Amino acid sequence: MDWKRKLLKAFNLYAVTDLREPDSSILKKIEDAFRGGVDVIQLRSKALSDGELLKIGEGIRKLAKKYRKLFIVNDRVDLALACQADGVHLGQDDFPVALARKLLNDSSKIIGKSTHSLRQASEAQAEGADYLGFGPVFPTPTKPSYQAVGLIGFERLKKIIKIPVVAIGGIDETNLRNVLDAGAERIAVVRAIWNASSAFRAARNLKELLKLYAVPILQV
Repeated sequence: MDWKRKLLKAFNLYAVTDLREPDSSILKKIEDAFRGGVDVIQLRSKALSDGELLKIGEGIRKLAKKYRKLFIVNDRVDLALACQADGVHLGQDDFPVALARKLLNDSSKIIGKSTHSLRQASEAQAEGADYLGFGPVFPTPTKPSYQAVGLIGFERLKKIIKIPVVAIGGIDETNLRNVLDAGAERIAVVRAIWNASSAFRAARNLKELLKLYAVPILQV
């Protein structure tokens, strides 16, 4: 098993960008986040051009390789291929997992899927997803049209789902312990890192809390 697959089993801190306009400092912030303890970066933007995303993606790929972290692209299989990312994260309305895997044409590529209910989580696992995002746990402006799933259900989810599950949606330092107490072992954040004055300190603080309160998953 290579280090990327080991990290896929062991990661607990995942950061998703939400770029709404060009940000010349984004690669510096991403490097700081990696140094602070983020295991996975997902490149997500509904606003930037393909050219802008490609340039950022190429930069993230180099940083991910440097720090031995994972780089995932949101939604776009074509962009994931162009950036040589480690994989793609699919939404409920995106390509089926099997088709995305066929298009990626590389068994080592990682495919994640967003889920918002126990039924969707079970279906995504059956499809062959490598990991799941589950949420939004709390209301979040990143997904304004989705009703928060809350904390109930994580223990049941762990009994049903055998692949990594990432809790996402409105999670930050103030509520992280509640999320972990509910049974979550991995979290994804957006504003908690990118809106912080220091992406490094924000990532480090979240990582320290995860070390204190989360059940150890696996040492790489």
